[in-house]
Amino acid sequence: MNDKIIIYYESLTGNVEKFISKMKSYEDFEFIKISSETIVEKEGHLITFTTGFGQISKNTDFFLTNNENYKKIKTVCSSGNMNWGKNFAKAGELINEKYGIYFIFKFELSGTLQDVKEYTRKIKKYEKERECN
Repeated sequence: MNDKIIIYYESLTGNVEKFISKMKSYEDFEFIKISSETIVEKEGHLITFTTGFGQISKNTDFFLTNNENYKKIKTVCSSGNMNWGKNFAKAGELINEKYGIYFIFKFELSGTLQDVKEYTRKIKKYEKERECN
């Protein structure tokens, strides 16, 4: 793996932003904060949050639809609050259903250091397996 792994992300309350901050110690990642107008030029992975009662944020949904960005997103990871029960981090499941993007991981609020380790391990494994195929 010569290039950095691209992580596209959206944060509303700061939880995803904090998760990203914890990931910055891993040098093999590049982070791009999305807006509804972001055009994906290089394939990457998405981290987003769950809003309302287990919904995809409008901005993330538009980002994925805009310019067919979803075709260049390999995996999705979502944050949420376990207080929402079955709707915890539901945005990732919905993105998987709507766009066919592999739902790789979910974490609560801003995630723990263990969550960051587990997510980065899964992403690196995913990338390595793709290189071999």
